[in-house]
Amino acid sequence: VQLQASGGGLVQAGGSLRLSCAASGLTFSRYNMAWFRQAPGKEREFVAHIAWRGASTYYADSVKGRFTISRDNAKNTVYLQMNSLKPEDSAVYYCAATRAVGTPSLVAQYDYWGQGTLVTVSS
Repeated sequence: VQLQASGGGLVQAGGSLRLSCAASGLTFSRYNMAWFRQAPGKEREFVAHIAWRGASTYYADSVKGRFTISRDNAKNTVYLQMNSLKPEDSAVYYCAATRAVGTPSLVAQYDYWGQGTLVTVSS
């Protein structure tokens, strides 16, 4: 299984980025997908989750209204559209996959992880 995250970069505060995560080696349409992030010296934290059919999404309070998670099962890809970015959004962003149905914000629930893509928001 491979999850390949991309789309990170340097952006000014208030700007936008779109992250992508391409999955291979698994039946993507059967997996719930999520994005997490980890800033230097901090624990990995939940950002957003999307159910396997894409009908249900869930967001951390800190990104609600600014970030949108979506997926294209035909392309085996999950996206994270990030708008109105803030310096505190700076982190390495990871995509993750799970077949479990439970608390989507728990790191331990996820079976597979991507390598991460760095997002830096300048003030």
